[in-house]
Amino acid sequence: MKLVFYNDILYFSRILNHYQTFKFTMERRNFIKASAIVAAASATVTAMASEATPSASKEIYEWKVYHFKNGGAKSKIDGFYKDALIPFLKTKGVKVGAFGEYGQTEPPVIYYLVVYPSMADYQAIKKELWKDSGFLNAAKGYFETTAELGTFTRFETYLLEAFDAFPQLHMPSKDRALIELRTYESNNEEAGQRKIKMFNSEEIALFDSVGLRCVFFGEILAGPQMPALMYMVEHKDMEERKANWKKFGESDGWNVLKNKTEYANTVSVVNKVFLVPLDYSQI
Repeated sequence: MKLVFYNDILYFSRILNHYQTFKFTMERRNFIKASAIVAAASATVTAMASEATPSASKEIYEWKVYHFKNGGAKSKIDGFYKDALIPFLKTKGVKVGAFGEYGQTEPPVIYYLVVYPSMADYQAIKKELWKDSGFLNAAKGYFETTAELGTFTRFETYLLEAFDAFPQLHMPSKDRALIELRTYESNNEEAGQRKIKMFNSEEIALFDSVGLRCVFFGEILAGPQMPALMYMVEHKDMEERKANWKKFGESDGWNVLKNKTEYANTVSVVNKVFLVPLDYSQI
C-alpha cells in the first residue's frame, strides 16, 4: 500500500511539474507576443506623429516682388531695404536676398527673399518691426517722402514653408552669377501635394546627382499663384544652366521618375524667371 501511495504521489508530482512548465511556456509566449504588439503599435504611432508633425527646423520664406512705373523709383526701395529693413532683420537672425531680373528690363522689377527661422519667428518679428525705434527712425525719411507720391505701383507677397527634404536654405556659391526661380502650379491641391511628395521623396536627390545646385524649396501657403510651389536653382552662367538641365532631362533617374503613375498630372504650368543678385543682397 505504501509503495502504491508513493507511486501515486510521484505520478501527480510529475503531472504538476508538466503543468507548471506548460503554463510558464504559454505565459512567456503570450508576454513576448504582447510585447511585440505593443512595440509595433508604438512604432506606428511614432511614425504617424512624425509624419503629421512638421519639423520645427523648417524655414519660412517671404518672397516679395516690387513693380515700378519707372526706373528712378527703384533707388528709393533699394535705400529702404539697405538702410532700414535689412539692418533690423539682421538683429533678428533673418537674411534677405535681393535680386534684379537677368538682362535689362524696363520698368524694373525687384525681388526679395526674406528667410525666417520658423513660423513663430515670422509672426513675432512682424509685430516687433513696427515697435522698433531704430527701424522707425531709419525708415522715417522713406515713409515721409513716399506716402504722398508713392514709389512702386504694387508689390506681391508669397508666404512659403520649406520642404521636409530641404528644410533650410543653401547659400549660393560665390561664382554663381545666375539665379533661376521656378514656380510650378497645379490644377488642384491634391495634385500639388503629390508634386511636393515627388520632390521630397526622389526628385531633390536626383537634382543633386546631376549637379543642379538648389538654393531653396518652398510650398506656397499664401500668394497670387496657388496651389503652387516655388524653388530656386543657381548657375554659373546660361551655358552651365543649359548643360545641367540637359543632363537632368536625359538621366535614367528622371526617365523612370516622370513616368510613375503616382506623380501623373501634378504640374499644369511652369513659370521661370532669371535673376541676378543685387550688390546689397545677403544671399
